[in-house]
Amino acid sequence: MLRALGNALTFRLWQAARPLALVLLALPAAAENLEVAAARIWPSEEYTRVTLESPSPLQYRIFGLKDPERLVLDLEEVEVSAALRDLIEKVGANDPHVAGVRIGRFKPGVVRLVFDLKKEIRPQAFRLAPIGDYGHRLVLDLYPTEAHDPLLAFLDSLDAERAALAGTSGASEPEEAAPRARASERPARTFKKKPAPRFIIIAIDPGHGGEDPGALGRSGTYEKDVTLAIARKLKRRIDQEPNMRSVLVRDGDYFIPLRTRVEKARRVRADLFVSIHADAFVRPHARGSSVFALSERGATSEAARWLAKTENDADLIGGVNLDVPDPYLKQTLLDLSQTASINDSLKLGRAVLDELGNVNTLHKPQVEQAGFAVLKAPDIPSILIETAFISNPQEERKLRNRAYQEKFAEAIFGGIKRYLAKNPPLARDKLVLNP
Repeated sequence: MLRALGNALTFRLWQAARPLALVLLALPAAAENLEVAAARIWPSEEYTRVTLESPSPLQYRIFGLKDPERLVLDLEEVEVSAALRDLIEKVGANDPHVAGVRIGRFKPGVVRLVFDLKKEIRPQAFRLAPIGDYGHRLVLDLYPTEAHDPLLAFLDSLDAERAALAGTSGASEPEEAAPRARASERPARTFKKKPAPRFIIIAIDPGHGGEDPGALGRSGTYEKDVTLAIARKLKRRIDQEPNMRSVLVRDGDYFIPLRTRVEKARRVRADLFVSIHADAFVRPHARGSSVFALSERGATSEAARWLAKTENDADLIGGVNLDVPDPYLKQTLLDLSQTASINDSLKLGRAVLDELGNVNTLHKPQVEQAGFAVLKAPDIPSILIETAFISNPQEERKLRNRAYQEKFAEAIFGGIKRYLAKNPPLARDKLVLNP
């Protein structure tokens, strides 16, 4: 009797618990939260970029807060990983836009990043698909609402220098004033104002930057660092010339899209465009310097074709938001025949290549051509220089050496001077921001 009652009670308890057990079994397993594998920040005067890398796409929401200026980034189903926390220490005091960042779990399933800002900004956020060594990336670009325009600053300084050199009271020859009403008065003499000097402007483009490191040497040398070092030395050398001035397309470790590099050169109405790189190849024994110009009819060699594709992929690696117009792109590049510009580019390339031969072995004895996107200014002779193979251990050591960097810069400068001696640029009335 007692056993029967016990069995019945057990059966009823199992029946009462059975629905709950079924419900528990029917619930989906808790989704594993994503971990941010890497977090990077790239500050510059033009904009600050924040990149979060993860194994699958991040779901996010952004909004701004005022008084004080802040930007909030909410990440869904994300763990507060060590890489994410490291972003706090990566915000430098020299960042023009971000004062600091705070990270914590806002509510279940949401991690919140609060960026404390130094000024009002205009954010752009977009995702990038995996490419190369990168996984999925969420990119947050912080542009100041009152943009710092280094090109405008360059033009202002150039105008001031031209005005100072022209003077306000000097004269090349006196000029008689119009006769006065009374003949007894002596005619007043006025002086013609000296014409403003004609500066030759060179746009120097250090390849790669920021998220796009370029090639990597065996000793850990980044192409983007080498190109900037040589470009800065070339700029100093050019600016020493009384009739020449230069502007760096990139003057820091940040990413600039290829089309923006071209547009910057056109905005300052550059006479020449020189893009500096350090090549890499799958075989470490490849060596030597090369110079390239644009081609309208295909590449002059398979190696040139391969290199052009590699360089053109910089936009995919560096990260371009294709859904939003580039803030520096003022007009679509003209679809014009570039034959004249290419001919001048080949002459410039030949002069530079000859000078580089005094510093390094030449990889090819002639200027090669391919469809490099960064050389597509229709009205500016443009060349791309591969100073040396960073993938070659011996040449990597040269590229890291400051004395060799000076030699490369001096050789490029010498080629530019040789070209200009035979091909002086046409006169122009004034510089304008939008050609």
